[in-house]
Amino acid sequence: MKEDIRFLAGKYDVVVIGAGHAGCEAALSAARMGKKTLILTMSLDAIAMMACNPNIGGTGKGHLVREIDALGGQMALITDMSMIQFRMLNTSKGPAVHSLRAQADKRQYHVNMKQVIENEQNLDLKQAEAIKIDVDNGEVKGVLTRTGAYYETDAIIVCTGTYLKGRIYIGEVNYEGGPSGLFPANALSQSLKDNGIQLRRFKTGTPARVHRDSIHLEVMELQEGDRDIVPFSFMTESVDIDQVPCYLTYTNESTHNIIRQNLSRSPMYAGHMESVGPRYCPSIEDKVVRFFDKVKHQIFVEPEGLDTKEMYIQGFSTTLPEEVQLLMYQSVKGLENCQIMRPAYAIEYDCIDPTQLKRTLEIKTIENLYFAGQVNGSSGYEEAAGQGLIAGINAVLKLNGRQQIILDRSEAYIGVLIDDLVTKGTDEPYRMMTSRAEYRLVLRQDNADLRLTEKGYDVGLVGEDRMAKFLGKKDQLEKEILRLKGTMITPKPAINEYMMTIDTVPLKSAISLYELLRRPELNYERLTDIDISRPMLDDSIITQIETQIKYEGYIAKQLKQIEQFKKLENKKIPEDIDYNEIKGLSLEARQKLSKIVPDSLGQASRISGVSPADINVLMIYMEQKKRMKDSDE
Repeated sequence: MKEDIRFLAGKYDVVVIGAGHAGCEAALSAARMGKKTLILTMSLDAIAMMACNPNIGGTGKGHLVREIDALGGQMALITDMSMIQFRMLNTSKGPAVHSLRAQADKRQYHVNMKQVIENEQNLDLKQAEAIKIDVDNGEVKGVLTRTGAYYETDAIIVCTGTYLKGRIYIGEVNYEGGPSGLFPANALSQSLKDNGIQLRRFKTGTPARVHRDSIHLEVMELQEGDRDIVPFSFMTESVDIDQVPCYLTYTNESTHNIIRQNLSRSPMYAGHMESVGPRYCPSIEDKVVRFFDKVKHQIFVEPEGLDTKEMYIQGFSTTLPEEVQLLMYQSVKGLENCQIMRPAYAIEYDCIDPTQLKRTLEIKTIENLYFAGQVNGSSGYEEAAGQGLIAGINAVLKLNGRQQIILDRSEAYIGVLIDDLVTKGTDEPYRMMTSRAEYRLVLRQDNADLRLTEKGYDVGLVGEDRMAKFLGKKDQLEKEILRLKGTMITPKPAINEYMMTIDTVPLKSAISLYELLRRPELNYERLTDIDISRPMLDDSIITQIETQIKYEGYIAKQLKQIEQFKKLENKKIPEDIDYNEIKGLSLEARQKLSKIVPDSLGQASRISGVSPADINVLMIYMEQKKRMKDSDE
């Protein structure tokens, strides 16, 4: 290392490598918590770059954005500033899966985030390639860049996304490269290996971008945004924009035939790529092969921004050659004359096995070295941002000698995401979905502020203004619930006549407004005429009230399940435990427990290969050890 250092460039408390969605949240949180922070990026033009789809949120992902916001992160605020269309997904289903989704102006998102970073106190931003992480006696000491600059530091957060040894694939052509035509980061991988960190290869892909003037939008199905825009951030009062529409079209048998005829030219099917891609965002050739009975697949045509003619062709990701891409795209209704501005490609990259991490996102073998984002095997902007925020918080808490935060599966989707990665690992790029959360009726997007704002305040990311606003909302919510429980409606003739007009059964006896709202056909708004003492409330509070009342029984049942879950989660496993000396554990359980090193019985119970019988053996062993220790004292 010493022979590579050309000059000592400075001393920082925290150095963040990478300025994607994970890096931005990590660096901002560290700086806002009072640490002198440096963020290194391959290109200042790639800060918070949306290298793939031009949207934030969606099923499961919208929950993550709300949680990031509640903890004091930045993504929701930037989305509110940059959105060009808004939709609330899954409104025909229950509130647990309602998800915010916004089309964003890609360039504006980057510009807005870059401005926030440039204006943040305690945060320096530099364009440089980190090539080595300096570790001494199992503890990070500094970072070396390509130009020989050495930055001494107490903590490092690696947020390299898909840059590590990135390789682009387009048909038979492949070459070293990063996302969106940028350079790859080739040297840092070797440094990670030299420090004993296990790497593997994943891949992801992105569809072509076509020129808006070359396509026929009028023959496609119009996809307009919702009339009422719900902001992502608790601190955004409202979003007032002229929304831009998206469009829907479909592949057809001609498209599928072109794909089938050229499958041998796809590097995936030709055997040139052995890395694993995202299951829930497959290429079009994957869809055609796996779902051979389908005669068409949805293709969404989405604007990349207000000041560009580039249109993102969602659902048309491919690794086929460029000339085949053109044939394939032009076989689709509305795209017959399309001109490709950027071809579709796949990118293969190095990432780590996340089971090497603690649930704090610190690697187990090196003090103060954290990892966040796609380098941990996840997929998506939102998943990356959530990890970056937690890594930044925990790096600072550890440096300050405070207990690091671990969000468990009952507290946040971020907790589910991190727990899945570090406990179960992943064999493909991990994507957050509502189905992954056992307690999703409690982990709704509408109550993220109630779940997490106080945690954000405790670590120093939620300011006094926000906390006061939050406490005001919480007080309004609690008072209104009490008022509804205490306001009785009697079966007077006028009341029952009104009941008939709103299509509900007339009253036979007095009933509280709270009980009345339990009726499926009624909502807060429909009771306006008989609820004369109603206060003026924000729509977000009304949503929470209705959800709490209508799903009270289900929520109560889930809270009992969480109570049971917490019992195992709160049983902490001693760090010095030797699983090989525990008689009764299966061989597989010993191996898996020794590898993962769970911090609680709850986490141990979720490790693949560890059975309930193994957990019972472990529990008895821990209790015996505790009794022996107590008797010695």
